[in-house]
Amino acid sequence: MAVTVEEALEFIYANIKQKSQKILPIEEALGYVLAQNIVATHNLPPYDNSAMDGYAVVLNDAGKEVQVDDTIFAGDNYKGILKETFAIKIMTGARVPQGTECIVPIEDTVTTKDHITLPKTLTRNKHIRYSGEDIKKGKLLLESGDTINAHQITLLASQGISHVKVYKKPRVALFASGNELKMHFEQVEEYQLYNTNTPTLLSRAEELGCEVEFIGTARDTLEAIQEHIKSALECDLVITSGGVSVGDADFTKEAFGAFGYKILFDKIEIKPGKPTTFGKIGDTIILNLPGNPLAAALNFELFGQSIIYALSGTNAKYINPIVAKMKNDYKLRAGRRTLVPGHFDGEYFTVCEHFAPGMVSPLAYGNAFIMIDEKSSLIEENSSIKIISTKFSFTSQKQKCLVS
Repeated sequence: MAVTVEEALEFIYANIKQKSQKILPIEEALGYVLAQNIVATHNLPPYDNSAMDGYAVVLNDAGKEVQVDDTIFAGDNYKGILKETFAIKIMTGARVPQGTECIVPIEDTVTTKDHITLPKTLTRNKHIRYSGEDIKKGKLLLESGDTINAHQITLLASQGISHVKVYKKPRVALFASGNELKMHFEQVEEYQLYNTNTPTLLSRAEELGCEVEFIGTARDTLEAIQEHIKSALECDLVITSGGVSVGDADFTKEAFGAFGYKILFDKIEIKPGKPTTFGKIGDTIILNLPGNPLAAALNFELFGQSIIYALSGTNAKYINPIVAKMKNDYKLRAGRRTLVPGHFDGEYFTVCEHFAPGMVSPLAYGNAFIMIDEKSSLIEENSSIKIISTKFSFTSQKQKCLVS
């Protein structure tokens, strides 16, 4: 019996454990998931410092001419004390001297030899960055399960952290099956096809931060498929495409069965992609996708992506849709949950003009898809929809205003 999309995702999340851990220098940690909490070890800024090139002054000297008797540069260990009728020239980032009540920018003063005239109004604490106003010692900065990006590395470096504990990246093995398939570097006959699924899934798994191994393309025999399975089982996740329907040459599930394949579901109430199969051999996760390229790619976005996020140890393991508007009316036959590819321009989603489960061009021209409820037969123009991105950035052929 086929499971729903929601049931399929529940099976995935319930049967996957996050990876083991290792320690990396922060320069090599980009894209990894933290396996520890990070707590601030000191304040940032570590000392009160000037936010401007200007003068350290006291409020009682507002509107007066004061003497400038010193200059402090960033990095100086200045020990002097500021007193009334005096100002100290100070550069951005320099520690403010004791007694300072505000910083006056250079351009707001009038200079006469070694004296300056201050503005008539001075504001306490103006242009002073106080110790700990950005980060206070003891604050929780990052949590176990956070993905490390460039700006998380900024936080780590600001605390003098050189190494972090992370979850190992998921190892993914990929192979396809089909006598008609040839790799893109091989010669095809008029009755054969290039294998587009494996390069597509390999690239997406790498984009999602996996370490990927390409096992090859198996012929449609039990022996050939089993040989590929043997080579793949050392990985965390094995993804195949093709051979999971009910045709005479669809041997994939039978071949996996010889290795103790525990199938958790083998049909999903979805179009395209009904024969998508999920299970385990020991601790290795198995995802068998359909052979049709569009069906395989879209079901990978739903189920393969969810498996990879669950393996990675990230807290944010659930696919997050983007709310958009429908560009045009779209009619379809109700009765099954349906995946529809298209293009999102930042506001509107436009369904691909032509698409079918066996096509590849909608994947290249589109950047997202929608999953339409089985009860729906019409999505109206301008109606609110939820899109699922298939690419990591949204761009446009025309320059647009970016200001809100």
